[in-house]
Amino acid sequence: MLERHASRATRRAREFEAFVAGAAGRLLHAATLLTAEAPDDNPRARRLLTRSLAHTYASWDRLRGEDPYDRTRSHLAVRFARGAWHHGGLGRSRPDPASPLAPLTPQERLVLVLRLYEGVAEEQTAALLGLSPERVRAICHRATSALLHRPRGPAPAVTATKAVPS
Repeated sequence: MLERHASRATRRAREFEAFVAGAAGRLLHAATLLTAEAPDDNPRARRLLTRSLAHTYASWDRLRGEDPYDRTRSHLAVRFARGAWHHGGLGRSRPDPASPLAPLTPQERLVLVLRLYEGVAEEQTAALLGLSPERVRAICHRATSALLHRPRGPAPAVTATKAVPS
């Protein structure tokens, strides 16, 4: 009995390690986009991913054919939403101004990352976040427009140049 239990635990650990090896990079990138941190300085994204992976590992035996990537991504999104919407942000740090998603609100970042980066359907995103599909569509459109039509900086100063004789 103990041998069987040990064998099952070893198999579970190997399966989970293989999952993490294949999925952690993409999930960390998604978490970094959500937190709008710099890719090389993303402690909030790493904490978010670590907690989501821990949750997936804890329920690994109960997945029963469910995609562990979807489960982890869903938990990551919900955890981010709770932290950002209900607790006034994730920690005290602000988005990195160099992040392309920094100008967006946490809700806009979440919808945009789920819809465009992760390719989650509008209806699934709505169900996950407890919003209507129309609301998800509006948030995604607003976020996309904000990124595509950013105000530009001041125009460069025009300097006088000498006319070249023809």
